[in-house]
Amino acid sequence: MVGAVLTLARFSEAFLILRAQDVGMRLALVPIVMVVMSVVYAASAYPVGVLSDRIGRAGLLLAGFVVLIAADLVLAVAAAPWLVLAGAALWGLHMGLTQGLLSAMVADTAPPQLSGSAFGLFNLASGIALLFASVIAGVLWDSAGPAATFLAGAGFTLAALVGLLMLRAVFPPR
Repeated sequence: MVGAVLTLARFSEAFLILRAQDVGMRLALVPIVMVVMSVVYAASAYPVGVLSDRIGRAGLLLAGFVVLIAADLVLAVAAAPWLVLAGAALWGLHMGLTQGLLSAMVADTAPPQLSGSAFGLFNLASGIALLFASVIAGVLWDSAGPAATFLAGAGFTLAALVGLLMLRAVFPPR
């Protein structure tokens, strides 16, 4: 459930491209936004995975939530292309901190005989949440503007962060 709420906060990366265009980035340079996000994601995912095997996953996942809030806030106030690139870099770092860890947590908690079903359910919930998140983001973008879209993303991330903290209180990490 926490992963699904986080996915509500992590709407389609297409909104990063729209934000770059919105602040006046030249159309020919807009793909750089996705390159920056992807490079940071790729560069951070493996070290985060190694670190999570050593120190545990929950703290790193919490850090990923905080980084996504920062990314959303930067993107909400961005008035120049360099700020959108900074927000995209933070978005990529958030992905490096969360995507692999969420899958690892599914693997850690699912009974071995149900691991396929657990991953299927996790991906189903994430896919449905991503669809809803992108629809909500689009409606907000059209009705209230780009800042509202990213502020809502920060709000959903904060809700997921609170949910994760509550889960940790009820089910402390081993």
